Amino acid sequence: QVQLVESGGGLVQAGGSLRLSCAASGSIFSVNAMGWYRQAPGNQRELVATITSGGRINYAESVKGRFTISRDNAKNTVYLQMNSLKPEDTAIYYCNLAARMATYWGQGTQVTVSS
Repeated sequence: QVQLVESGGGLVQAGGSLRLSCAASGSIFSVNAMGWYRQAPGNQRELVATITSGGRINYAESVKGRFTISRDNAKNTVYLQMNSLKPEDTAIYYCNLAARMATYWGQGTQVTVSS
């Protein structure tokens, strides 16, 4: 039914960049927001960045100034441009879509930043 397909993860050296994409498909109505969360081994899943359909953006303090979230509401697609990556950014990144009556998650994509 509803699927979130993520792409763009991978291995990059510290200081490098990656761009994550997430496209939602299926029967989805009244999308409120899309965003990215991440989870490192042994840690709780944490918010990275979210963007509402109206354009309101929230970033985790740890990524402000380095990451940029954007979206295409017509395509139900969200992007995360990650610059100046640090080893502590290493985690599984999950795409999230919050609709009026449901919340959906992607399968996660691994981002690994080496020193």
